[in-house]
Amino acid sequence: MSRSGVLPAAGFVVLVLLYAGLSTVWTGSDPGWYAALEKPAWQPPPVVFGVMWPLNFLALAVAGVGLSARAERPIQAWTALVVFAVSVAAALAWAYLFYVPHALGPAALCLAVAAVLTWGLLALAWRAVPWTGLTLVPYALWMSIATSLSIGYWQLARR
Repeated sequence: MSRSGVLPAAGFVVLVLLYAGLSTVWTGSDPGWYAALEKPAWQPPPVVFGVMWPLNFLALAVAGVGLSARAERPIQAWTALVVFAVSVAAALAWAYLFYVPHALGPAALCLAVAAVLTWGLLALAWRAVPWTGLTLVPYALWMSIATSLSIGYWQLARR
């Protein structure tokens, strides 16, 4: 890896670790509330969440480091890192809004922003280093499913 790729690669790894760590702080804040929440019909079983999130975090780190190491121009890795950072901020805002004050509408909006940014990240990565974009496809799909679930929770709670 060139010296120009080391800093964005480290940035991706640090962001993934922060994303994983901070999201778990809020998701466990009120388990009784979530257990009682009416779930959309398309909600996967709990084991799917337990499998998907570690795989997503791994894919994000691998794609970020790979993009940083292989991008022809350093600006490609830096641009992807900025998009990723904003998407992580939106996803963490969702986790806080959803699990702490139970603000389901604003939470769904934050997750929708994170999902759109994730698809943008995938496109940036694909253009720079195609295999890194391919690595992000499951995460982007998961973020889209999560957004639909978040909107579903909000709609069910409004009834």
